Parts: sequence; C-alpha cells; structure tokens
Amino acid sequence: MSERTLSFSTANGDTTAYVAMPDSEGQKAVLVIQEWWGLNDHVKDIANRYAAEGFIAIAPDLYRGKVATNPDDASKMMHGLAIDDGLDTIKNAIETASDELVISHFGITGYCMGGTFALRAACELEGLSAAAPFYGDIPEEDVLKKLRTPTVFISGTKDEWINTEIVATLEDITERYELPLQSLKYEADHAFFNNTRPEVYDADAAQDAWAKVIGFFKDKL
Repeated sequence: MSERTLSFSTANGDTTAYVAMPDSEGQKAVLVIQEWWGLNDHVKDIANRYAAEGFIAIAPDLYRGKVATNPDDASKMMHGLAIDDGLDTIKNAIETASDELVISHFGITGYCMGGTFALRAACELEGLSAAAPFYGDIPEEDVLKKLRTPTVFISGTKDEWINTEIVATLEDITERYELPLQSLKYEADHAFFNNTRPEVYDADAAQDAWAKVIGFFKDKL
C-alpha cells in the first residue's frame, strides 16, 4: 500500500483528499467520508484498510484542513458545513480522481456526518456504483426517492441520534418507492464502528459490518 495526496478545487475553495493506493492494479475506488471530527488519523486508517482489500481509497477533506478534537468544536464544524458545500467537494473529488487516477467505478461510504453525505451523494451525484452509509441522517423524502445507487444502510438500534424511528422512516420510504436499499441493523450504539472510541465501539458489530460492506463493494464495483 502507498499513500498520496490529491489536490483539487471546489466552489468554496481548494482542498485535498487522502488517497491510499493498493499494491494490486485496479480501477475500483471507495470514497471514505469523514465523521464530524474531520479528516483525522482514524479516517485515514479506514482508507488504508480499504486499500488492503484492493480498493483505491479516497478520503476528501470536507473541512479543508481543520480537525476537531472535542465534541463542541466538531459540532460547530459540522453545522457550519452546508450540504451543498460537502456534496460539491465529493463531486470534485470524484471528477479529479477519475482523471488523475483513471478510476472506472466508485463506491462511497461514510460514518456519522459522513454517512449523511454518503447517502445524499448516492441520491444526487453521478458516477457512484454503490453506497454504504453508516448511521448518517436521511435526506428528505423528495431527495431520497431519487436513489438509484445500490445502497446498504448500517445503523445501531441503541443509537439515540440516528434512532430507530429515523431508520423506520428510511425503511418505509424504501418500500414505498422500491428503492435499491438494504437496511442492516446491529444492537449497537452510534459510532460503533469507531475503534478509537472504546465507550461506543462494538468489535463484533464492526467486524461483521466490515465484512458485509467489503463483500458488497466487491460485488457492485
């Protein structure tokens, strides 16, 4: 595996993406969208894990260089990031990576805030072949009903933010519009995939979700 930085422009300024390149040749990529903390070492570690599975992993920096280390700052930064700004950054990361890295198929995943953006991107952006958002918020119905990208939505039944009511709404909209979305639920808390947070990390749920998402992306990309 090797690392590189992808630099690109967006509507609201220049930014970068952390890129983890696999040892094997390939043109399949997974966009890894950050939690509300920013593009920190944990997100880069997830990208490295995707590269170890044979994917080019691209983690765009939605905060343009800023990283939060406490919940108050993370909340301020997340609420200061407009949906359109984040989507524009993801769109430009896809376009730049397509040109510079010669990628033919993109998947997208994300965690917490990143899950919100991953699901929304799957509804609104071109060029995505699969999506696996983890415990992100769901867009309004008129956006969600546009979903055509095969998607696995991962959530925890103990999550008080993306709670069971929100997930039930997602499942209801999925059924009514026959959307290509599978809901995958674990008896776990919000951020259960984050192994740097022992107070919420659930190793069994995280490992099972990882295996299922890797299989999903290998099938769809």
